[in-house]
Amino acid sequence: MTAQVGRIPSGGLRDLGLINWVLAKFGARTVSAPEMHLFTTLGQHKRLFWLWLPYSGALLRGRLPAVDTELVILRVGHLRSCEYELQHHRRMARRRGLDEQTQAAIFNWPAPSERLTARQQALLKATDEFITNRSISDDVWQQLSDHLDRRQLIEFCMLAGQYDGLAATMSALNIPLDHSQ
Repeated sequence: MTAQVGRIPSGGLRDLGLINWVLAKFGARTVSAPEMHLFTTLGQHKRLFWLWLPYSGALLRGRLPAVDTELVILRVGHLRSCEYELQHHRRMARRRGLDEQTQAAIFNWPAPSERLTARQQALLKATDEFITNRSISDDVWQQLSDHLDRRQLIEFCMLAGQYDGLAATMSALNIPLDHSQ
């Protein structure tokens, strides 16, 4: 079996520069993969990579609880059929409290599930509307507002938009998975 190659082949030390190459190696180690293709691809555009990395990191460690952040990312990855996003964030979600059954409920949404709290259901409704309609209806916004403060509402929109755009980028660039299926 030959390894998949993306539309932009993974970069090495020369393409990435020393700092991005080290970050890509560190990223691969943190996900227990031989290579973190997202970093070895995006890292070739040094300026954008350096601007994107702290922004993305800030969203992962923002005002939303980590369990909410992972729920939103899993739902976006599912809606966009982005296996790369799902492969990384399924593991992260488990570490943050979303077990296999809860993840299955997220992927099967809007099927009823006793595993999902009212807060999680509001986040899922809002994520679905944000991704499919590029907006959120007043009714769903009110449901979400019952659980999130103003800053969290802003962060929710930025998080969903960031991971939607990242899923589209990974799809368009055909970035290979870091772990074989």
